Amino acid sequence: MNPTKRNYRATFILDTNGVQETVDQIIENVKQEIVTVEGEVAEVENLGQRDFARVTNPKRPSGVYVQVNFSAPTTAPAALKERLRLNQTVYRTYVESV
Repeated sequence: MNPTKRNYRATFILDTNGVQETVDQIIENVKQEIVTVEGEVAEVENLGQRDFARVTNPKRPSGVYVQVNFSAPTTAPAALKERLRLNQTVYRTYVESV
């Protein structure tokens, strides 16, 4: 039985402080994580560096925002959030159904 796929838009805030990888390499790693949870990446948009409206850590006043449109089974968003929670370069993850 093939699970039904839905369309999602994920917004990631990347933490590039003290990281040797470029933003493009980090985005490729995030795309690989989406593929790992049986997702298919449709579009990636790098929104660039943006200041946070509310700074919770003075050492991290901004982050790189990236939006990814993908299709995946209904279990994928929770699995993706759990996998990226362990990734030090992804500061925040928000996944919504489109």
